[in-house]
Amino acid sequence: MAPVSDPDLLITNSPLQPREPDPPSPERSVAVSPNDVSADSEDTLDLRLPEELLALFEEEGTGGHRPWPRRTGTPASAFDHTSDDLLDRIADWGPTATSAGAFQLVPVRLERDRALICRWMNDPAVAAFWKLAGPESVTEEHVRARLAEDGRSVPCMGTLEGTPMSYWELYRADLDPLARHYPARPHDTGIHLLIGSMADRGRGLGGTLLRAVADLVLDKRPACARVVAEPDLRNIPSIASFLSAGFHFFAEVDLPAKRAALVVRDRSLRHVM
Repeated sequence: MAPVSDPDLLITNSPLQPREPDPPSPERSVAVSPNDVSADSEDTLDLRLPEELLALFEEEGTGGHRPWPRRTGTPASAFDHTSDDLLDRIADWGPTATSAGAFQLVPVRLERDRALICRWMNDPAVAAFWKLAGPESVTEEHVRARLAEDGRSVPCMGTLEGTPMSYWELYRADLDPLARHYPARPHDTGIHLLIGSMADRGRGLGGTLLRAVADLVLDKRPACARVVAEPDLRNIPSIASFLSAGFHFFAEVDLPAKRAALVVRDRSLRHVM
């Protein structure tokens, strides 16, 4: 595949395709190092989920069209009541100021967002990495699978000055199959994303928004010490954008459908990178 030349063409690290089986059963524990992989001691992350969390995300919504908020200061929760306690209620995070304008993560509603996400997924540049080109049913199946993950993954629309312009998936990397491929720590939070419109690519916007979202995660999730991502190693522009947003290269990892660059943004380094 020819390298992508546009530095913001695909600020994307698409989810594992195909996805691996679910993480270990509740009866098993996964050992994770509190420091680096070379650490001598290990903590144990108990993956038992409370029964009440198993009911999260069962409600898709009340149906009908839900208009986008006109005022960027309006909490997304006023329009979307999705529960995502495992990620500290992204719907309530609100907008954040960036050099490009007010940016906000708004949890996806299929009846409102399916057509737009599908259009983005059928962009050949996006399809090369996400592999979700096709009719709206393909997009719907993918998003529904994320919504069914007991709150471990929250698909969102990224809005700039109230206009949807990107698609994001925030997920608990420590509870994801990705945790089998690196020394995960409790509450590690992962990012998948794509910039939807050609007009929003090629002007440094991807790095700006990546930094803003990583800062949001660290601000709104006090238990999270690291934000992680795993862009395809072939997608050099995407990796460069993560690095420009304060992430650092951690390791190369072999995932089911790609060899990826694991990049990390540490809470302890957020003000120096």
